Amino acid sequence: MQKTCNGLFAVLLGLAATAALGGEPPRGEWIPLFNGKNLDGWKVKIKGYELGENWGDTFRVEDGVLKVAYDRYEKFNDRFGHLFYEKPFSNYILRVEYRFVGQQAPGGPGWAFRNNGIMLHGQPPETMGKDQSFPVSIEVQLLGGSGQGRRPTANVCSPGTHFVQNGKLITAHCNNSSSKTYHGDQWVTVEVEVHGNQLIRHRVNGELVFEYEQPQLDENDPDARKLIKDGQKMLSGGSISLQAESHPCEFRKVELKLLP
Repeated sequence: MQKTCNGLFAVLLGLAATAALGGEPPRGEWIPLFNGKNLDGWKVKIKGYELGENWGDTFRVEDGVLKVAYDRYEKFNDRFGHLFYEKPFSNYILRVEYRFVGQQAPGGPGWAFRNNGIMLHGQPPETMGKDQSFPVSIEVQLLGGSGQGRRPTANVCSPGTHFVQNGKLITAHCNNSSSKTYHGDQWVTVEVEVHGNQLIRHRVNGELVFEYEQPQLDENDPDARKLIKDGQKMLSGGSISLQAESHPCEFRKVELKLLP
């Protein structure tokens, strides 16, 4: 029964993705989710504000680049933000090109230095509480180096979720990949290959750095518990969003390739 539910959920998500892209999109081809001009197709949710309120112009497009910026913040004040693509997906490869720039917003937590993320299999933004910091999701954590020491990127964090790796349920909140450290303001390419509730792979500049499966809701997390229906915890798809965690970050490409 569980496999049947997962399969049906994946089909429904696939249909939603098709509608989002204007009919049957070409499979095997890259489809831009960010058009390089504006935030059309995206929804902003910042902690403490209503859905759609882009406080401080946190998410903006300048010179063809999608920017996460804090120049209008006097203090960060835990205003964690997320920019949601308007439709969910289930089986796909997501590719982003990102870099960290400038200085962290005043009052940003120490762990958020050169820290951002891509949220996958997430809850719809409409279901988030006004003061909820992060969507229940699987996070592909993006980290930049401090100039010295090791700091891998494309890690996995799990707000309200768990996953399975090598047959073991992983409940640790953040788990490091095997990637190199990328210091400075260089552009980095991350690809995430997603097969519903099955295999998920992270690649950095073409190199495989993390692999896992069976993303699922954490029944002990209060936000995730609200999303569990009829005992179904497995995640086969969901929203995609980009984070705003207090350090300026830029994305010059966000594109997706649908998989069967």
